[in-house]
Amino acid sequence: MSDLKPSLQARRATTRQAFRAAGLALAVAGTLAGEAVGQGQLPNPYEAMDGWAKLEREWGATSAVYPDGNGNIWVADRCGANLCVGSDLDPVMLFGPDGNLIRSFGAGQIVWPHGMFVDADGNVWITDAVGYAPVPEGVGHVILKYSPEGELLMTLGVEGVAGEGERIFSKPSDVLVAPDGSIFVADGHDAGGNNRIVKLAPDGSFVMAWGETGTGTGQFRDPHALAMDSQGRLFVGDRGNSRIQIFDQEGNHLETWTQFGRPSGLFIDDDDVLYSADSESDARRNRGYKRGIYIGSARDGWVTAFIPDPEPDPDNSGTSAAEGVAVDRYGNVYGAEVGPRRLRRYEKR
Repeated sequence: MSDLKPSLQARRATTRQAFRAAGLALAVAGTLAGEAVGQGQLPNPYEAMDGWAKLEREWGATSAVYPDGNGNIWVADRCGANLCVGSDLDPVMLFGPDGNLIRSFGAGQIVWPHGMFVDADGNVWITDAVGYAPVPEGVGHVILKYSPEGELLMTLGVEGVAGEGERIFSKPSDVLVAPDGSIFVADGHDAGGNNRIVKLAPDGSFVMAWGETGTGTGQFRDPHALAMDSQGRLFVGDRGNSRIQIFDQEGNHLETWTQFGRPSGLFIDDDDVLYSADSESDARRNRGYKRGIYIGSARDGWVTAFIPDPEPDPDNSGTSAAEGVAVDRYGNVYGAEVGPRRLRRYEKR
């Protein structure tokens, strides 16, 4: 069996309580997605192309990646390290289809780039999640909107102020702009953060927020990634709970999927193919699943392919591969890697 249907995943122990609460039957025979991957039952139609991006300096930890619609790829790294404080390097970079660097910007403006989105006008949105290391006061906890040339157009949040309110965030993990211009923010990074989704108007004014810390439906433990399908449904990578939660744009819960691993990054292409980067599953977290990029349908939840972590972690040392994931107009997949610190491209075999 090469396809895994979401109803078969309801057996997972970590979600049994939630499914019982929803009154769903759990006595469904099936195979866990991670177990199927381990048995080699999901195909990997891609080949890793190491060294594709031509960067004349060391890569830093990288989780932010997004296509520009013209075959180019935007990526933001943490300035050759895991933090940009004190660095004069540009963290935001645009690479052409040949891997050559087209332009870069953002030096001295971003502490810890984490999530990225490119809107219909080509503007580049970056979340500054601050990270774990001590940082100077007055920086981070914001979402930054840049023009394609690197002009700062908008700042959401208050620089250096962490909290939960209509105009402040705490380590925002990701940002997404809907077709109508509405802005969605996954706020914030780590299980102890705000654990909410914030909806803003196109001008940045507050509309609504939903979510709180927990494991129940509509609750979050590290909402780490956002994506939207052609129906306008909002997919939230609820990483700490090893699941994707799907909502309408008013915050109403629609579905919960666990078959795409423990999602650190999400991307949905124009054909509603869903890509989920799992950088954390191991024997301690999300047992039975493997690290890598899960590929399937955003329409019905079938998992159809899997790109395994090129650098497996048999000793559970915590090494993280792709946290961010994106796909260009040619179908090439990009994994933005935090642990190995690189942008890796996967091409169809």
